[in-house]
Amino acid sequence: MTSATRLLAGLRVVEFTHMVMGPAAGLVLADLGADVVKVEPPGGDRTRALQGSGAGYFSMYNRNKKSLCIDLRSPKGKEIALKLIDQADVFIENFRPGALERLGFGYASLAARNPRLIYCSEKGFLDGPYAGRTALDEVAQMMGGLAYMTGPPGRPLRAGASVIDVTGGMFGAIGILAALQDRHRSGKGCHVSASLFETTVFLVGQHMAQYAVTGQPAAPMPARISAWAVYDVFDVRDGEKVFVGVVSDSQWAAFCRDFGLDEWAADPSLSTNNARVARRGEIIPHLRELFAGFTGQGLMLKLEKTGLPFAPIQRPEDLFEDPHLRAGGGLLDMILPDGGKVSLPALPLAIDGRRPGLLLDPPRTGAQSRDILAGLGFSQDEIAGLIDAGIIETPENAQQGVPAEPG
Repeated sequence: MTSATRLLAGLRVVEFTHMVMGPAAGLVLADLGADVVKVEPPGGDRTRALQGSGAGYFSMYNRNKKSLCIDLRSPKGKEIALKLIDQADVFIENFRPGALERLGFGYASLAARNPRLIYCSEKGFLDGPYAGRTALDEVAQMMGGLAYMTGPPGRPLRAGASVIDVTGGMFGAIGILAALQDRHRSGKGCHVSASLFETTVFLVGQHMAQYAVTGQPAAPMPARISAWAVYDVFDVRDGEKVFVGVVSDSQWAAFCRDFGLDEWAADPSLSTNNARVARRGEIIPHLRELFAGFTGQGLMLKLEKTGLPFAPIQRPEDLFEDPHLRAGGGLLDMILPDGGKVSLPALPLAIDGRRPGLLLDPPRTGAQSRDILAGLGFSQDEIAGLIDAGIIETPENAQQGVPAEPG
């Protein structure tokens, strides 16, 4: 019986991806049990060599995948890759428009060879005047309205994580799963496309709808008119900060009761949310003074007992020791390609109460090249010859430096 967290066991996926968006789509499928082969150029995916804010990209988005390192520009390398794709259910790519077509790996070419193939393109833009542009997560956040909504007025600010790359990858995975369901009926594959720009527009759709409903443009989040009177970050006694929300009339009643706010509890003009929002200028200063007398831990314990939304303001590095993540399988212990050990977030879902786990550590460059070729029917002598010719690479003979991307 298939494990609840390996529902995609038997699904064969080939990735021609780099950076975040494409690998994130493959990660969703891999974590759910699909057999994902990441095809890398000589020297490996250049994402492996990124520093600064990109130093964690490869490790985070490439677990549970196998690495085949191959020279796609050589006729023999191309032949091997096509043989692999001929046996695949899904192909994922996120290179610039036209790059894979020039190498012979465009949708039309691969679909002609394998009509059941689901071909997923992760792009900057869907069809339209912008389709040929080069895009990045930050580009999409800026032109899609998210940066405007995140920063204070006049200071657009991208979100603090690659939210559009990751969400765009998730939409690609959703499209793949929908296409696979359709293939059960039709027997044919199709071309799925997801994009950075349209993903951003979807995420700010609530603000577009707000304008359509009210006639008033949405203000950037730091200057917004909150939908709730109590929905803010407050300073506490020990120099920490705590977010507190009171988002319903029943929560307001419980809040006033447990925090001794008898005068507010008895005031009928504060009994409804919209009325409280109108008096936010009176409520918030009083709460800032009240909460300043609590320690962070003391305030959060009281809020938890009351049943109100609250949160400590944590940094990413704090999450390694988060007791909830540790207890619930939210962090996966793995070994990085350089031998280092780390715990990274699991896929944020549970199936029958079970979290998707780790099957394969993020691979070293070409870690499974030999095994994959053997599975395609190549003899050990043929594999050795391909390695000697520089057509495939294993961890032992991988080139140094940063390789170029296809195209």
